Amino acid sequence: MKTKVVAIPIIVALAVFIISYTTMEKSSLEKSIVAETKGKAPKVAKAKVKKKPKVRTATANKSKDKLLPTEDKEPEEDEAPTPAVAGNTAIVNVLTNKVNNYALENNMSTDYCFLVDMSLPSGRNRFFIYDLHKNSIVYSGLVSHGSCNETFLARPRFSNEVKTGCSSLGKYKVGEFYKGKYGKSFRLYGLDNCNSNAYKRAVVIHGYDCVPDKEIYPRVLCNSMGCVMVSYNFFDKISHIINKTDKPIVLWVYQ
Repeated sequence: MKTKVVAIPIIVALAVFIISYTTMEKSSLEKSIVAETKGKAPKVAKAKVKKKPKVRTATANKSKDKLLPTEDKEPEEDEAPTPAVAGNTAIVNVLTNKVNNYALENNMSTDYCFLVDMSLPSGRNRFFIYDLHKNSIVYSGLVSHGSCNETFLARPRFSNEVKTGCSSLGKYKVGEFYKGKYGKSFRLYGLDNCNSNAYKRAVVIHGYDCVPDKEIYPRVLCNSMGCVMVSYNFFDKISHIINKTDKPIVLWVYQ
């Protein structure tokens, strides 16, 4: 009986020891798992941060910037077409037919004619060298109108009176070359009642340095004293056409 009584406390103590040890192991294992979990959490968080598409968004924006359209570029001054010719095609056809018929009847050139459209702004090309055989404009350039003895006229007025300083409408015969007050020039002879005093008034074709080679619209051009005043370079083109033509050329100033 004593043996059994002694054995019981030993067994109980052993059981308590085993239970305590198991509890400690379990507690240690749980702490270990928690510690491992806590240690791994930052790594997972870092991985998630790296996967955020911040870099991709920035790249996409850059690519959009590169693909922005450039349609708002204004076109350059040289690319702008001369608007007068297309708009006045019907008038030009009528005038050139009349010039051709007049030239045939009066022994003048049927190769070329000169047209000056005074209805256009002075900053636009309005002197046209026209090929009557090809029915096309060869050259176009700026041309001044007369000031009518005023400080400046933005739009032309017309007169046939001597010493008025105005331009005159009508047909002209382009006459001989000479060097006058403004250098190289071609005399003009009025063929209509509205310009019959052209020779007396010394209305001629000549070049002058205030006339540029290219259109300046919407700015306006300098005035002449009634002469057909062009740029020096355009005067050379006029001279070339006149020199290659055997008969006098008709110049028609109209509005």
